[in-house]
Amino acid sequence: MRRRRLIIIGGVVAAVAAAAFGIYRWSASAQAEEEELQTAAVERGTVTASIDAGGTLAAPQVEALSWGASGIVGSVLVTVGDTVRAGDVLMELDAASLDAASLQAQADLAQAEEALADVLDGPSASELAAAALRVANAQDALEEAQRTWTSQQEGNRASGDTIAGAHAKLVLAEAAVGRAQDEYGRVSGLSEDDPRRAQALLQLVAARQSRDSAARSLSWYTGHPTETQQAQLDAQVATAEAELEEAQEALADLRDGPNDAEIVSARAHLASAQASFNNTRIVAPFDGTVASVASEVGDVVRPNTAAATVADLSHLQVSLDVSELEIGQIEPGQEASITIDALPDVIVEGFVGRVSLVGTNNQGVVTYPVTITIHDPDPTLQPGMTAAVSIIVAKQENVLLVPNRAVQVSGGQNTVVVLYQGQQIPVAVTLGLEGESYSEIAEGTLREGDEVVLNATATSTRSTTFIGPAIGGIFIDEGGEMPPGGGLGP
Repeated sequence: MRRRRLIIIGGVVAAVAAAAFGIYRWSASAQAEEEELQTAAVERGTVTASIDAGGTLAAPQVEALSWGASGIVGSVLVTVGDTVRAGDVLMELDAASLDAASLQAQADLAQAEEALADVLDGPSASELAAAALRVANAQDALEEAQRTWTSQQEGNRASGDTIAGAHAKLVLAEAAVGRAQDEYGRVSGLSEDDPRRAQALLQLVAARQSRDSAARSLSWYTGHPTETQQAQLDAQVATAEAELEEAQEALADLRDGPNDAEIVSARAHLASAQASFNNTRIVAPFDGTVASVASEVGDVVRPNTAAATVADLSHLQVSLDVSELEIGQIEPGQEASITIDALPDVIVEGFVGRVSLVGTNNQGVVTYPVTITIHDPDPTLQPGMTAAVSIIVAKQENVLLVPNRAVQVSGGQNTVVVLYQGQQIPVAVTLGLEGESYSEIAEGTLREGDEVVLNATATSTRSTTFIGPAIGGIFIDEGGEMPPGGGLGP
């Protein structure tokens, strides 16, 4: 009897031990399965779709500068890395080493600068005074010419008294001629050597000359200019008028200051002289950074000898070749994320600057050039670095996101597996914008905070009831509670 009780007790103990071992194995298995699962929470955020391409960082403006004249380098005013402004002098040749042409260019530049300054400063007081005096003199000359022209016209040559006096002189002169003629007639029979005859002849000649003079005076007082004289009078007046008009215009121009044409001409002359003189020095062509220096003080240089390189590093760009299948999604202004191979921890923001309308065909592959612009780049970025670019072609903000690893496709239907109270529950979803790592949940019963399985390969040992789409897709756990999202399927 005692032995029988011992057997029964032993059996009970064995059964209890076996049950305990089974429970331990089940618990350990379930814990191991749960520990093997990788999950992530459904969250709200921003998802983007991008097009990826690679290229090389480059400066939009790079210019290699060279000497334009022969000589010895006298000064180098910059070093690599210096920031320069357009027009800054970077290097100069020693003046003592310049040839005749370069020295003449230097003189021409000084003259052109002085001429431009004179034009911009306007006339001096002495120039204005001289121009005003010229106007006054021209006015006097015109008035004199007009008086002469008027006085020479018929009826204007003398007053009535003058004409009457001239007529009286002519009458007296003719009477004197008559008397002298009579006197000469009385002695005309005398010998030519007789003094009385000679005296009478002289008196007759003098009387005739006086008469002729009186006749000419009366004729001029009462006459008019000949055709030639009138032409001369007209020309004198016209010349005086032209001189006055020119003097007045010159004075007005001085008072008005320089005109646009004068300024443009003076500046063009200065620019030409400056260009010739700049052959003797190196000048920054634009705002930028000195990228290289090839000349040192004392170097003997000739035209086209390399001097320096200037680059505009205020912004950089990356040139990409985008496939014809993707180019339709890209347009100027789109954001771009840039990763530099040499600086893997640096993420650079840029944007699409230019999109070419003309593609290139390389062995049957058609691509289109796209330029990505980076404003105010980090100083660590250098032209020539290799860059990986992601152009953001679509973006959705404040939407439900699920990791792409959690999405499974079966029969054309997207599903995710939700971990709820240790159970793995498949939930049908409709995806919106799909990014590289996350996708937008456009439709479905997922809620923010739901835990989705990234590696839904283990099978839960807890019972799960799945009622498919035909009756509403309701999921109920063994406790009768609704799972995440209300338990509604598609």
